[in-house]
Amino acid sequence: MNELSEGQKAPDFSANDQNGKPVRLSDLAGKNIILYFYPKDDTPGCTAEACSFRDNYESLLTEGFEVLGVSTDDEKSHLKFISKHNLPFSLIADTEKKIVEAYGVWVEKNMYGKKYMGVARKTFIIDKNGMIRKIIEKVDTKNSSAQVLEALK
Repeated sequence: MNELSEGQKAPDFSANDQNGKPVRLSDLAGKNIILYFYPKDDTPGCTAEACSFRDNYESLLTEGFEVLGVSTDDEKSHLKFISKHNLPFSLIADTEKKIVEAYGVWVEKNMYGKKYMGVARKTFIIDKNGMIRKIIEKVDTKNSSAQVLEALK
C-alpha cells in the first residue's frame, strides 16, 4: 500500500466517470483538484459528504477547484447517486481498485469485530502542477467542503 504525503506528486490515474467517460488526472493539469475518496454510494456518511460538496460547489469553483469523488462503486451506481442527490460533479468508478490502491486508501477495516477490506474516507487537495498540497485524514462528512476551504487558508 502506498503512503502518500503532502508535497508529493499525485499518482496519475485513468478511470471512467458515471457516464462512462474516461477521466485522467493528467488531463486536468492546470486545475486545482479536490479528490475525495469515500466508501459507498448512497450511505448516510457518504451522502452527507457528497451533499456538503454539492451545497458549497460554487464556493469551491470560485476558489478555482474541481471536485472529483472516487469509490469502488460502478458507473450505474454513481449515476443513480448523482441523480438522487443532484450532485454537480463527477464520480469516478474505480471498480478495479487501482486508484484506491495508488492513493493508499484501500485498507483493512474492522466493524463489530469483523475485518474486511474497504475504502478509507480521505480527501486529497491537488494543485495545478499535480502536487498533493493537503491531505485530510479525518473527514467531517457533514462539513467536508468547509474542511477543505479551511485547509486552503
